[in-house]
Amino acid sequence: MDPYRPPEFPPDARLPGAPDPWAPSSPPAWRDGPPYLMTEMIEAEPALAERLLARLWRADGPVFRVADAIRETARTGGPIVTTGCGTSEHGAMATAAILSDAIRRAGLAGVAGVAGVAGVAGLAGRATSVQAFEAALAPQEGGLLIAVSHEGGTWATIEAMRAARARGTTTALVTVSGRSPAAELADIVVETDEQDQGWCHTVGYLSPIVAAASIGGALTRMPIEASTVRDLLAEGVSRRDAAGTIAAALAPTSHILVVGSGADRPAAWELALKIEEACYLPSTARDLESMLHGHLPATDESTGMVVILTDPERRPDRWDRAQGLFLAAARVGIRTAAIVGSGLSWALPPKLTPAGRILVPETPDLPAPVASLIGTAAPLQLLTERLARARRTNPDRLRRDDPAYREAAAAYE
Repeated sequence: MDPYRPPEFPPDARLPGAPDPWAPSSPPAWRDGPPYLMTEMIEAEPALAERLLARLWRADGPVFRVADAIRETARTGGPIVTTGCGTSEHGAMATAAILSDAIRRAGLAGVAGVAGVAGVAGLAGRATSVQAFEAALAPQEGGLLIAVSHEGGTWATIEAMRAARARGTTTALVTVSGRSPAAELADIVVETDEQDQGWCHTVGYLSPIVAAASIGGALTRMPIEASTVRDLLAEGVSRRDAAGTIAAALAPTSHILVVGSGADRPAAWELALKIEEACYLPSTARDLESMLHGHLPATDESTGMVVILTDPERRPDRWDRAQGLFLAAARVGIRTAAIVGSGLSWALPPKLTPAGRILVPETPDLPAPVASLIGTAAPLQLLTERLARARRTNPDRLRRDDPAYREAAAAYE
């Protein structure tokens, strides 16, 4: 913890819930230096995740009701869709990855369907993630919609839920409070109960991942071990020095590319968003294979790149393609870093990650996508927070202390 001020939210303390009566969050208090609210939220995540898993694992609770809804949707062949906006969209992407794996392990993959959403290819036995505005424009017919909205007040997510419900869809919501506007449109509400205190959401990304892991455990009848999750997050939070090394190398770049594949895709999308909203530095998420098809000509020694490579599923295939990307990046002088599974680090020569690397422990006691998504959460957030320090930006308020950006944000409201 940075020594500049005592923590307002000690790491093991319970975070406040939503206001009662419900109201949108107020602008976070201004801090002119670290530790930021973002810093404290990252430090709070190991204990928070342990508390959340304990609260959610109730046989008569909403996690088991969502699992039952998934089983029923699988039985009838309806679509299973997740949705959200911003960080919650990436939480929804992570939820789809976790639930698709759980559906397969529960033996439901042969009957579940995800057809029925315009513009989305149906993939039998999987959950599909759709951005909330697009889901509102082309709502699914029937099945199950699982929405993610940290505070429960996001307009597009509410509209997606409203449109789907009007077409006979069962709606579930993962959110902080069952008193929120989105909760009024949900048949099932999974309350995470502790609210992110900054606007550069960290807890708001982790909480739906933990909730999805719990739903997956209910589906497979194999509960997620809370202490394992806490230890994995604590390991990630401890990588402060490695994150600082990468941040120092990437701070002078003009653009950062974040690359991921498989269960690492949501983390790549989330890191790209985090860098832009916290550090004011253009950043783009790319699929692993896409980077090798046309994007390299726009890069040079002023480009930064972070490759996230932790998914153990089909790892040899992903590693084979990643090697080509690392070699190509080195040839054109890209400042490359990696968030990489510890089991792969030995195969990655240090010269191919000149900006540094953060190691994520292999955690075979957790389902593969859960281990990857929880294992990368704190590292990507720490990297963002340290990059904000290096660039002297405040990550807590999304630049809305500047009147122009405050008015720009209001144009969407």
